[in-house]
Amino acid sequence: MRLRLPLGAAASTLLVAGLAAAAPAHAGPTDRVTVEDTGTVTADGTVTLHGTYQCLDDGSTGPVLVGSTLKQKDLSSGIGGTRAVCDGQVREWTNTSVVTAPGRYEPGPARVQANLMKLDTSRAIPLPEFLAQDDADITLR
Repeated sequence: MRLRLPLGAAASTLLVAGLAAAAPAHAGPTDRVTVEDTGTVTADGTVTLHGTYQCLDDGSTGPVLVGSTLKQKDLSSGIGGTRAVCDGQVREWTNTSVVTAPGRYEPGPARVQANLMKLDTSRAIPLPEFLAQDDADITLR
């Protein structure tokens, strides 16, 4: 016997499944990350971004990291990574990278995505587990 769902019900099921997949895994009440509204770029292509994070120690052995991606015009680059200390305190993160190819970032508007993620080392292949995310419009100076 075939189970047939009305089109609306099927679409709703897919929407809920998609939203659940996009939600951060195991995000607790203190798992959060923010992006400062300004960053810096120097003449040699060094980009520095800042923000804050907060997380609790869940007893797992994998490291927790704050990663960031900078987007400006057609450029998109990962900018460094900071190892997080998960003790419930609000802490600052700073990520820096020299970006020279395929173009250069310049002072002006840009967009940053910051991710707080845990590297799950309980499997043969370590996998990232996203705890929190922030997307922000910033100004590079």
